[in-house]
Parts: sequence; C-alpha cells; structure tokens
Amino acid sequence: MFSLRPAVADDAPRIRKLIRAERINPTGLDWQRFIVAVNLQGEVIACGQIKTHRDGSAELASLVVDPEHRGHGIARSLVGHLAEIHEGSLYLMCRASLGEFYTKLGFQTVSKPEMPSYFRKISHLASLVEILQKEGETLLVMHRNENLSTPL
Repeated sequence: MFSLRPAVADDAPRIRKLIRAERINPTGLDWQRFIVAVNLQGEVIACGQIKTHRDGSAELASLVVDPEHRGHGIARSLVGHLAEIHEGSLYLMCRASLGEFYTKLGFQTVSKPEMPSYFRKISHLASLVEILQKEGETLLVMHRNENLSTPL
C-alpha cells in the first residue's frame, strides 16, 4: 500500500538518497517539483519529477522506486500522476533496459534528429560516460505525446 503526494522540504534528503543509490543524474533535484510515493508509515519509497529545459522541452526525470518496493505498480502510478498534472508532451532519458517498461506507458524511442536540443546534447555526453559502457548499458531518449490515449 502506498499513496502519492507532492514532496515537502523534509523529503529532500530521502529524494537525494534514492537518486544517488540508482546512479542517475543528480542535477536539478528541486524537491518542489517532486511527487513522492509514501508507504503506510509515511516513509518516502519512490519519487519522480518533471523538469522543464531552456529549449521548452519537459522531462519526466528522477523516477526511482526503492528496490524493496518494486513490482507493486508504484512507478506506473508515479508516471501516470506526473503525466496527468503536466500539460504537454513529455520526454525522458533512461537506460535501454527500461525501454520496454516505458513503451508500455506510451513512450516511444526518439532518434537524434527528432530530439529537442537539450536531449541531443545530453545524449551525446551520456554516450561518453564510462560507467554505462562498463555496465553494458546505453541510454534511450523517449517521448510521449500529450494527446496519447494509452492508459497509465
């Protein structure tokens, strides 16, 4: 059992801890943009945010579910809630191994020429990151159209 709510200032350390544990992009962690999932004891067990970039693109970002709480629909609920409160299309960048999950939620892989400038730049930089290469991973940029009727 869990519920979703907007993050509060006291959630910031837990959000940072979840992000660091998954080794995802730790920049732009403004707790005020986050939605968190909390368990019955009120502990933050997952988080996600929407970041807006200078080029006008909006990114579903920093989506993390604590490993002990995976497999219970929390990520799906967070993505659905964030997509619902955001008007417009959304982009995301994820490990290729997560592509299938996001495809089920209506996201589609985007080629470099189709990417907004922010994602083209970040995608290029990410391809140079040795950590992902050592893990045998690549990054995908994906997009979900605002008019998409795929249920979350």
